[in-house]
Amino acid sequence: MNPQAKLVFTLSLLLGTTMTISSNHWVTAWAGLEINTLAILPMISKSHHPRAIEAATKYFLVQAAASALILFSSMTNAWDTGQWDITQLTHPMSCLVLTSAIAMKLGLVPFHFWFPEVLQGSPLITGLLLSTAMKFPPITLLYMTSQSLNPTLLTTMALLSAAIGGWMGLNQTQIRKILAFSSISHLGWMAVIIVYNPKLTLLNFYLYAMMTATVFLILNTIKVLKLSTLMTTWTKTPSLNTMLLLIMLSLAGLPPLTGFLPKWLIIQELTKQNMAPTATIISLLSLLSLFFYLRLAYCATITLPPHTSNHMKQWHITKPTHPMIAILTVMSLLLLPIAPMILTII
Repeated sequence: MNPQAKLVFTLSLLLGTTMTISSNHWVTAWAGLEINTLAILPMISKSHHPRAIEAATKYFLVQAAASALILFSSMTNAWDTGQWDITQLTHPMSCLVLTSAIAMKLGLVPFHFWFPEVLQGSPLITGLLLSTAMKFPPITLLYMTSQSLNPTLLTTMALLSAAIGGWMGLNQTQIRKILAFSSISHLGWMAVIIVYNPKLTLLNFYLYAMMTATVFLILNTIKVLKLSTLMTTWTKTPSLNTMLLLIMLSLAGLPPLTGFLPKWLIIQELTKQNMAPTATIISLLSLLSLFFYLRLAYCATITLPPHTSNHMKQWHITKPTHPMIAILTVMSLLLLPIAPMILTII
C-alpha cells in the first residue's frame, strides 16, 4: 500500500475513534463510527485476493447496518425525550435497538457470524486493528449508556458468547479464526459485567487488547497463519515461541499470569451482585476456550505433537525483534502482582 494512503487511513482511524469516545451527541458518535469503518475497509482489501474482497464486503454491510440501527435508536430516543445526549438514553425500545446494534458492531452472539470470516480474510496487522482498536468505540458507547441497558439481555448474550466462542473455536486449524472466537469469548466476559461495574469492563478490554496485540505481533514476526506451520517454527525463534506459549496461557486466564486478573475481578463482582450461578456458568464455559488455547500453546513450544507434519523445519533467524513486542510481553505476563493498585484505581 502507498505510504501516503496508509498515513491517511491511520489518521482517519485515530480521528474516528477520538470523535466517538469524546462526543456527547449521538450524531457525532455515529459519524466517528462511520469514519472508522471507511478507514479500515482499504486495509482489509489491500491484498486484492478474492477472500480479502469478500471480507471487506461483509464488514461493510454489517457495520453499515449496525450504524443505521444506532442512528435509528438515537432518533427514536430523541423523538420521545427531546434529548440527543448519549447518557440520556431512556426509551426502552431505543435501549433494546442500541444493544443489538453495538452487539453487531462488536461481534457478540447472536451477531457474531461475520467476525471470524472477516478476520480470516484480513492480514495479521489489520486483524489486530479489527480485534482491538475497532472494538474500542462501541465498548465506549456501551460504557456511557450502561445505566440504561437491560441486564437480562446482556447477561444472556454474554453467556451465549462465552459458549459459542469456546465451542466453535475447538475445531479450527486457522489461527486467525481461533483468535476471532477467542475475541467473541472475551467479549462475553466484558458484556456480563458492563451494567454492574462498567470500569471493570474497560479494564478487561485494556488487558485483552494488550494480550491480543502481543499474540498478533508475534505471529506477524514469525509469519504463521496455520497450526500446521506453527508446529515447526520453534527452530526459527525458540525464545519468541516460548513467550507465545506463556501469552496463550495468560489469554486463557490461568494464574499467576495477567489474564487471570479480569476474570478474578469479574467473578468477585458477580458474586457481590448475587449472581453466583451466572459466575459459575461463565467460568465453566471458559474451559472450552482453555482447550484451544492449550492446543495453540502446545503447538508453539518445542514439543512436537504425536502426528508427523508435512512442513520442513525452518532455519533459525537472528533478526532483532521489535522492542514493542518485548514491552507488551512483559505486561501481558506480569501485571497480576499489581492487582491491589489496579483495584484502588477502579
